[in-house]
Amino acid sequence: QEQLVVSGGGLVQPGGSLRLSCAASGSIFRSNAMGWYRRTPGKQREWVATITTGGNLNYADSVKGRFAISRDNAKNTVYLQMNSLKPEDTAVYYCNAVPASRAGGTWGQGTQVTVSS
Repeated sequence: QEQLVVSGGGLVQPGGSLRLSCAASGSIFRSNAMGWYRRTPGKQREWVATITTGGNLNYADSVKGRFAISRDNAKNTVYLQMNSLKPEDTAVYYCNAVPASRAGGTWGQGTQVTVSS
């Protein structure tokens, strides 16, 4: 069964940091670029960052220079290090294949990140 289990969210003050982890089933992780996405209430889910199987990175302009995506191929896990967090980063964060259609509709529960003083 395909799975995407995200952890590491929470409440942090502006300027703080958080690290998200996503444990994926091998069928999703091994042959796909992996990415992070986020959704705020009333908005569509948006793409945040991608890491390919070869380690190439790409970021949305809104997080470039502050967020860092990485992957551990031995653990089928992808990470998102988030620094210099801003209130507008508040969202539910998800991980998935890139494009997400490669995971056959699986999304997982996501994790809430709240940036507030």
